[in-house]
Amino acid sequence: MISEIKLGLCNPPLPVYLYVNQGELNGESYVWYRYDTNQDKKIPVPQRGITGYLTELRLTAKEFKGKDNRKLDIVVSADEVYVIRTGIETNFAKTFLLAASIVQDFSKPLIIAAISGEENAVFCQLYDAVSKVRIRREWNKDADWGTIINDIQSRLSCCVESDIVPTVKQPTTIAQTTVVPSSEVEFNQDLRVKQIRTLLNYPVELVKEWLQFHSVSRPSQLDVSKVDELVKTMCLAWADSVCDHPNYAASLYQQYVIGARATGVDETAAIRAWMQQCNSKFKIQNSKFQK
Repeated sequence: MISEIKLGLCNPPLPVYLYVNQGELNGESYVWYRYDTNQDKKIPVPQRGITGYLTELRLTAKEFKGKDNRKLDIVVSADEVYVIRTGIETNFAKTFLLAASIVQDFSKPLIIAAISGEENAVFCQLYDAVSKVRIRREWNKDADWGTIINDIQSRLSCCVESDIVPTVKQPTTIAQTTVVPSSEVEFNQDLRVKQIRTLLNYPVELVKEWLQFHSVSRPSQLDVSKVDELVKTMCLAWADSVCDHPNYAASLYQQYVIGARATGVDETAAIRAWMQQCNSKFKIQNSKFQK
């Protein structure tokens, strides 16, 4: 069921940053917090865990007291996009990485919990969101953290690819329309198609057929304009199931999706708004037929 899109003034769909640190503010204890840059203050987060899909790990260099301070960004897709930021050498980062290193299937949701320890230390506990079973790995202070991060990033990328890569042997030649993007763009295009396909409940087999027709195995091997074409194909196919007027749905798509993207609106949010409009039109049609 698609949640109702609230039209009108809103805040831009920016990631929500959670900073890991144990402390107390105004009598309220916390293990992570949000930071309000406008008011230059910390906002304690009372919940100790977050449920969502791990989509990315990033290493970020932040300057602190004139020195580079390396941070681990844990990107989680949930009701919003959350970025859990912590120092790469912290107990939270290391306990998270150890547990995440034994997760083989990142297409399933996880619970990431922040647990307070002694002397302001914060540790991470990881759970399977469905079974609520904790994912454990024995502590190893001498673990090769760089290798662990690379392995997790590789499995996250494979998780995106496995949703769309056909099992049949691909042609040895690639169409001239394909490009070889950077790893960041490559990941984003694959993830983009997966998220939209899931939102629309569009059959993965049809995505595979579309990619095979263009002589590629992944969206990231195509020019962005071609990926735009795939997204539109999926959306209009969905509209055919709820709206008897394809031209109406296509016109709304131009307005709500393409037009919104041009102004910097998040694509998934724009598609949700478009779907809501199509659903509203379908309900109006049904009410007319019932009279």
